[in-house]
Order: sequence, then structure tokens, then C-alpha cells
Amino acid sequence: MSQKLKQGFMRNVKLGAGSLRLLMNLWPPFIGAGIHVERIAPDYTEARVRMRMGLLNRNYMGTHFGGSLYAMTDPFFALLIMHQLGRRYVVWDKSSAIDYQLPGRGTVHATFRITPEQIEDIRHATASGGKYEPSFSVDVLNRQGEVVARVDKTIYVRLKPSS
Repeated sequence: MSQKLKQGFMRNVKLGAGSLRLLMNLWPPFIGAGIHVERIAPDYTEARVRMRMGLLNRNYMGTHFGGSLYAMTDPFFALLIMHQLGRRYVVWDKSSAIDYQLPGRGTVHATFRITPEQIEDIRHATASGGKYEPSFSVDVLNRQGEVVARVDKTIYVRLKPSS
């Protein structure tokens, strides 16, 4: 397999959803930003993440630092897809954009969902070995259910070449 398609060693470690959630909650960048993974569904169809306002993730204006709002959304679509597709696929984040809607104050949360139909669409689109770059969106919500930010993610997916 080409260097370009190789993924990190953690990709080959078989983790249950609960173990992955625990490891992510112990990951220093998430701890520092106040990000907490509340739930990862056992079938990897959904993840829920929250971030409390704290001294380390507050900006000059007294609201959530934009980088922390982005960080709380960064890996989840790729992780959900990766775990649903299995080891025969290469999955990477390709691009992303964040649109800030309201100042983030207090605790914010985001829920990520990847349906079996979306996974089937990815399998179909990559069956011939070509790449596929589906896009997904998630809203970061405050306690009142208002959209603080919308994040759009494009994911790169390809069936690994057989060797």
C-alpha cells in the first residue's frame, strides 16, 4: 500500500465504543479544551459531545474560543465512518468549514449521526476502488437549543487496494 494511504497504528486496534469514548476523554487536547465525549453508540452510528465553558477555552470576549468549538467536532464523522466500514477502507478528514452563528456561552453540545443508508452509499460509491468524498454537517448547540456554530466536513473514503 502506498505511503499516502497508510493510517496510524491506532487504526488497527479493535476498540469497543465505550473504550474509545474513555480514551478520547483522557486525550490531553480534549481535557484542556473542556471537551467531553458523552456517548458513542455501540454500533458507531452516533456520538454526542459537550464542552463546558472554562478558563482554558474562553476567548478575550468571554465566550467559547472558536478553535475549541471546532476541536469538539473535528474527529467524529471520520471515526464513526471508519468504525462502521471496517479495516478494508481508508478514511480521512479532507476538509472542513465552520460558520459561527452566535457567541458560545455556557455548555455547548453536538450530536453526530451516520446512518446505515449513508454507509451503504459510501460502500457503493467506493466499490470500484475510487475515492469518494461525502460531506456532513453538525450543529453546535447551546443549552437553549440555539445554533452556536455549524461545521461542514468533507471525508475522504477509499477501499484499500488488495495486495
